[in-house]
Amino acid sequence: MAANLGLGTYRIDPKSMSLAVAMANMDADTAWVDTAPNYLGGLAQELLAPILVRFPKVSVSSKVGFLSTDAAIAATHEGVLSSDEVDTEYCLRPRYVEWQGRRNCAELRKKKLDVLFAHNPERVDGDVYTVLKGAFGAMEALVSEGTIKSYGVATWDGFLKGRLRVKELDKVAAEAAGTRDHHLKAIQLPVSLVMSDAFESALEGKGPIAEAAELGWDVFASAPLFGGELPELAHRDLTALIAPALTVPAACILAVASCPGVTRVLLSASTPSHWLEAYEATIKPTVPAPALRKVFDVLSSD
Repeated sequence: MAANLGLGTYRIDPKSMSLAVAMANMDADTAWVDTAPNYLGGLAQELLAPILVRFPKVSVSSKVGFLSTDAAIAATHEGVLSSDEVDTEYCLRPRYVEWQGRRNCAELRKKKLDVLFAHNPERVDGDVYTVLKGAFGAMEALVSEGTIKSYGVATWDGFLKGRLRVKELDKVAAEAAGTRDHHLKAIQLPVSLVMSDAFESALEGKGPIAEAAELGWDVFASAPLFGGELPELAHRDLTALIAPALTVPAACILAVASCPGVTRVLLSASTPSHWLEAYEATIKPTVPAPALRKVFDVLSSD
């Protein structure tokens, strides 16, 4: 079964936000919106809030780490962060993680967030696992108080560069929670025919996607079209190996949705036609692993 589709809000047209959420809610059982307080110049959560009120069953994930201008001002005013900490424009200190997690929930007008991601923790100075242990402890506190259901790690190149490893994240979460029954339940990373390291490893039952799946975690695939550039880079002969009847973008989406271990593909679709095309691709039968390996063989030979 192919992975479910979710709405990503990093690159979405703000004017299309309401329609995009409505399209994401087509299948109420799997509807998901992923956002962050720094997306769209710090306006994403504010724009989403009144829309999500109309679609209360949509699951929502947000993030903590990057400081939006408004959050930085408010956190300084409330004594959560010092001016020096604000100057770094990034923070995963426990007191800030708790504060921003509650703020995200309030801004989005949700009683509880489904997932709160530590956002690109690979950018921290020093030992990333020491920082994450404190952040995970704060997130466990947010779970206990009912602000979030679970938490995760969203990264751009943390796994690729070796700064993050699933088994270490699992270990640190257990230490932070004081039990193996912790609430670290998801990772988010780029998965596409271009950023393909994790994808190709998953086809061999290795790497972060496979390891997360083995633990029963959700795997969110971001940038499946490589920021919209992939349809220009791919060609019909290549996508014909995936699904000849599909358009190039739809074939690329289906490929990612077929990656073993990926449970959700995040797409920033600003028009109904783009969303419907992607949704129809994800409800098709998955592409077999041998066919996906052939795609990467062709790509490596180009």
